[in-house]
Parts: sequence; C-alpha cells; structure tokens
Amino acid sequence: MNGRYDGVNALVLGAGLSGEAAALLLLARGGSVTVADEGEESKRAEAAARVRQAGGRVVFGGGLPDGAFDVCVVSPAFAMRHPWVEACGSRGIPMISELELGGFYWPGKILAVTGSKGKSSLVKFCADTFERAGIPASPAGNYGIPLCQLVLQKPGLAWAVTEVSSFQMEHTQTFSPGLAVLLNLQADHFDRHADMAEYKALKLKLFSAMRPGAVALLPAGLDDEGRVPENVALWRFGADAGCGWRYAEHAVTGMVDGQLCKIGMRGSWFDNPVLGLAAAAGVAALRAAGLSDAQIGQGLTAFQPLPHRVQFLGESKSGVRYVDDSKATSLAATAAALRMVRAPVRLIAGGLLKEEDLENIKELLTQRTKKVYLIGRCSGQMFRAWSTSVLCEECGTLECAVAAAAREAQTGETVLLSPGTASFDQFTSYRERGERFTAQVRAVADL
Repeated sequence: MNGRYDGVNALVLGAGLSGEAAALLLLARGGSVTVADEGEESKRAEAAARVRQAGGRVVFGGGLPDGAFDVCVVSPAFAMRHPWVEACGSRGIPMISELELGGFYWPGKILAVTGSKGKSSLVKFCADTFERAGIPASPAGNYGIPLCQLVLQKPGLAWAVTEVSSFQMEHTQTFSPGLAVLLNLQADHFDRHADMAEYKALKLKLFSAMRPGAVALLPAGLDDEGRVPENVALWRFGADAGCGWRYAEHAVTGMVDGQLCKIGMRGSWFDNPVLGLAAAAGVAALRAAGLSDAQIGQGLTAFQPLPHRVQFLGESKSGVRYVDDSKATSLAATAAALRMVRAPVRLIAGGLLKEEDLENIKELLTQRTKKVYLIGRCSGQMFRAWSTSVLCEECGTLECAVAAAAREAQTGETVLLSPGTASFDQFTSYRERGERFTAQVRAVADL
C-alpha cells in the first residue's frame, strides 16, 4: 500500500511502545525519522537501539528538535497542552497519533473499543473468540500491541481488535474502524481533559470517520451528539427491553437481518448485571463481524478475565472467597465490583484518591459490605466519610488489611480488593498492588 506517510520526514514524540512502533513503521515506509523523548536514554536504551538500527535518529532530554518535519506522531503520554505539542502547532507541523498512522496502513479489519471502564476485558473477549472460531485476530492499541507494530509483524490477520483511549483520539482524524463500540462513559481523566464535555467528545470522535456499511455500538440512552454518520448502522445495547441488544436472564438477545439471536451465558464471567452490558456489546459486535451464536457462546464460556479485574483468586476451606480488583482506580469501578461479587463483602479500599465525592457510594457500601479495611494516603478521608454508615478500620498497609479481613471473614463472605483509587502512594502500579494482594492472600488464607 502506498500512502500519504510514505517517505516523509517525521518527528515522533516519545520513545515508549507506541513511539517506537510508529518510528519503525515510518522507517519501513521509506521515511526519515527523529524520535524525541524527554527522559533519560538509559530508561529507553533498547527501544532507541532498535530505532537507530532501522535508520532513525533518537534524541533524549532538552527541547524540541529543529527541522522541517512533514508530520509529527504524538505519543499518548503527551497532553494537548504539553510545550512540545504546542510548539509543533505553532510551527505548523501536522500532528497525528500512532493509532491514526497504524490505522492508515492496517490492511485488515478493525473492531475498535473505547469507554471508561472494561475496555481491555472486552477487547480480550472479542480477540479470543475470533481466534477460537478460527479467524486470525489480535488485541491491539492501548491493550495488546500498538497498531503500527501489528502492521509490521502480523499484517495477514483478519482483525485488529483495538482498544482506543481518549488520549489517542486527541490527534486522530481519519481512523475508520468497520466496527466500533463505546462501552460506557463515566467521569475520568479530568487531570488531562478540561471537563466531561471534552472527554465525551473525544470518545465519540471514534465514530466520526466511519464509512458506509460500518456498525457503531453505543449504550442505550447515550446521546451520540450527531457524531455517528447517517450511513453508519447505529446499534444500541443495554438491559432495557427496548435495546437492540439486551442482557437479561443469563442471556444476550438481539436481531441480525431480521433473525432473532439468543446466546446463553449462565456461569460465565460476564453473567451479572454489570458485565452483562459489556457482553451485550461484545456479542453484537461479533455477530456483526459474522460469527455464529454457537461460536460466540463458546467464547463466553471459555473466557478467562485479565489479572486484577474482578479476578477470582480462590475460596478458602472455610468458605471465604477472595477477589482481586486492583484495576479499580475509581469509586465507580469499586461500585461495579461490589455489585458483581457475592455479598456480604469485606472490602479493602484506599490509596491515592482521584476524586472528591465519597458520598455516592455510601448507600451501596451499607447494602453490600460487612466491613471496609482502609489503606493508603486517603484512608483517613474515607474513614471520616463512611464510618458513620458502615464499619471501617484504618489498616495503613495492604498486608495489614488482608490479614485483618482474612482473620474476621466468615463462611459465605467475600474479601475484595477494589481500592477505588490510584496506587502510586504505596505501589508502582495497580499491577504491583494486585500482585502483593495475591501473595498476601496465599500467605494467610487456607486456599
């Protein structure tokens, strides 16, 4: 494929995964590439070596490199207000995302998934189900591998199931998936985006360049604000009877070409009121892609969740269940987890709080939790907000919280790590937090 980015003189901001992938693709298309990264070379030495070996230039620290660049590929870590991004704008350099570049050169089909919560799990489900049905596919984008890397390494795949973040959409204009899902919309990333209106606009931007014959999937009741083109099929999913694709009574039902589809999901990871909505979206997308009810049903039954996302760790000999939901970095995610797991719950929460409103979750805490064990920087704030409604204990560390919860938990209860906060006050990532939780559970519980 020949294209607009062949042979260009390109600037790539960031030497991380997406920056490296964009640089290598541009070099493979005959371009000249300069990669600029703010950090220290020692932290990106291997990526820099690969780009240089392919013929590119990589510079670290300092200011924005000089040059008459034809295009700038902006990595997701660079916000719109970053000085380098603003400098590119003032110099008149066209800016695109790695997603835009990869989408332009990807020869196969794209199923794109965006939303506030649950994107990675839905991407994994769809990619796994394609593969199980004998259709070559791979996760890509924000989960999986960068789309530019997929273009270079696996161009023969039928589908790139691509997770799309709001950050990636900031510099995306022509990305045009054949199938696109907006899973949900919750307040998030306001440290990056000005307000909810800007955040929503970036999510809906995913649909704006879709072509005739494409299918857009949105939650019931969400105004698309005219972003879905008129010649694109708009399907709605949800739990209400009026939805085109509905989760209810352990199954997803919908219509394709006048034919009723009903796919049972009893006992699957998705069979609950929270994840059932994601299942409805995934089932609809896979049916639009041509899979049968039987193929999708097999995918639902076989699905194994990603680590740290309402991940069942095991049940003790005394009948206490342990669940790792360290990925829950907002209170909305914690609320979803509380609705999904078996009650009563002994909840471990706290860390680096990203929001101010602690009141909305209080009613659910009183309904679903036996006790809340608080950790991290915001434990005092959470204690003051919740202790008048539900039993709370400030434990300080995760290890102390797990030990206390395991000691006090009774048969039929669930010990749930779902912090509702970022992890960076005590851990390097939500992954480390989840791994520490798992290790401590193994140490103190008789699984």
